[in-house]
Amino acid sequence: MAVISTTGFFDGVHTGHRKVIDTLCRTAAERGAESAVVTFWPHPRNVLRQDARELRLLNSLDEKKELLKACGVDQVHVLDFTKELSRTSCEQFLRQYIIGELGSSAMIVGYDHHLGNPQFSTDIAAVAASLNLETIKAGSVSDQYNTISSTYIRNLVATGGIERANKLLGYEYSLRGVVVSGNGIGRRINFPTANMQLYEPLKVIPERGVYAVKVYVEGGSYYGVCNIGVRPTISDDRSLVIETHIIDFTEEIYGLDIRFDYCTKLRSEQKFASLDLLKSQLEYDVQQTRRYFGI
Repeated sequence: MAVISTTGFFDGVHTGHRKVIDTLCRTAAERGAESAVVTFWPHPRNVLRQDARELRLLNSLDEKKELLKACGVDQVHVLDFTKELSRTSCEQFLRQYIIGELGSSAMIVGYDHHLGNPQFSTDIAAVAASLNLETIKAGSVSDQYNTISSTYIRNLVATGGIERANKLLGYEYSLRGVVVSGNGIGRRINFPTANMQLYEPLKVIPERGVYAVKVYVEGGSYYGVCNIGVRPTISDDRSLVIETHIIDFTEEIYGLDIRFDYCTKLRSEQKFASLDLLKSQLEYDVQQTRRYFGI
């Protein structure tokens, strides 16, 4: 069967990416072909050491593959991004991977699509034409503030703009991990929390503060109040903690997989003069969360 393909890192698989992916899937369906995405892991900046320590991502590799499949992509191919691959020219890449390995007859390109080492070639359409590979252009997507990009959305998540980030992603930003034990103070004030240890340490962590979240654990879905911060009221330890009080939930879930979907930021992290004042604020946070979700 014929294959129509596209390439990119696609961090976030956001609404801008979906312009390309929708064009890919529609074109493949119209031509009776398979749709294929060629993506990369790890991120090129992690390999080439350009701001590698500061780089955080919107998706783990598994999340990215899940999102691409959910968009209707038939095939997702992940190439190991290496320094050697970074030196590949556009012509070499198209010839070896897009035409040679996938057998693509056409390729979808975005408005700012780059492929291969730019010192060799930046004009994908011209290179593709020389190899008898058709290129189909997909337009850009913007909101009132900026052209939608992964960098733009990462900045929104990291600075507390979670609602706008979710709108541009087309879904609610999430963190996934395993439930680990905490210090037990939440349970002592009748606000037990599920403390998360992240599966993907390179994920963007939302700005410190308190969020209304959806919680998915052990096959069920719930609502909760999530705190991201250093818990200044109860500890001088500056280690970042991600902990969620799950509303109307009493099960023991230590060691289980858990996911938090971030829906809105309720407030910034605060230091309270006493545990009683902290408890009063948490009660109000729960009320706000119930109101937000209508529960």
